[in-house]
Amino acid sequence: MELLVITGMSGAGKSQAMKVMEDEGFYCMDNLPPALIPKFAELCRESTKTIDKVAVVVDIRGGEFFDHLFQALDDLIIMGIGYKILFLDASDSVLIKRYKELRRPHPLIIEGSISHGIKMEREMLHEVKKRANYIIDTSKLTLGMLREEMSKVFLEGGEDRKISISVTSFGFKHGMLLDGDLVFDVRFIPNPFYIPELKPLTGKTDEVSKYVLNWPQTNIFITKVIDLLEFLIPYYVTEGKTQLVIGIGCTGGYHRSVAIAERINQILEDHGHRTIVIHRDLS
Repeated sequence: MELLVITGMSGAGKSQAMKVMEDEGFYCMDNLPPALIPKFAELCRESTKTIDKVAVVVDIRGGEFFDHLFQALDDLIIMGIGYKILFLDASDSVLIKRYKELRRPHPLIIEGSISHGIKMEREMLHEVKKRANYIIDTSKLTLGMLREEMSKVFLEGGEDRKISISVTSFGFKHGMLLDGDLVFDVRFIPNPFYIPELKPLTGKTDEVSKYVLNWPQTNIFITKVIDLLEFLIPYYVTEGKTQLVIGIGCTGGYHRSVAIAERINQILEDHGHRTIVIHRDLS
């Protein structure tokens, strides 16, 4: 039996992913309490009708039941049933926008702020994401693009897939980037914050970008980072890694890290990599 566990952030597209799997012939179950996954898999295996491809969606809607996920996955191994985990993610800004468009509260905080609910959910899902076999960032994906991405990643075997690279700027004063695979500190570069005409601007503006990128040490740093990434990426792909999160940190996450993240993202994109740039603390 082929069992796929679909999980991830609320609003990242789990229901849409389940529809894709249904179209591919998977027998699907939405919002299944994790503790029931082994029983559900056993029922499918013993069914008189051959069910060899199963997908289940589990998320924090299951409340306390979600805490049983890892035990349920261990039980599957004991039962001789293999599984894969697909984790769907999206940037905080995109998730907030989707919630506002649908006028829905976050499931963890019905009457509180959406951003606080998202932060809590990320903390809850941190270990699940680390164990995921596939990670897809849907921030820039339409439903058609998600379908194509899922097909590339595992429906067709994914032999020629490209790793998904997320270049994320952040400010150290707001906390470390917890899910960063590679994190670089760019606080050695002169800070535009102390230039009165640049202080109110961000690293996405031409004025700040030129100031940051015109320093020789900035360009040497970017060149060395790109060389390191081009060396590492093929090995990450060989090991089965599907997403690489690159953190670029400065003091506040507003000027230097933003400008450099934008530049690194553009270079990687020009080199043919599948990338997305996220500015965690820009808002």
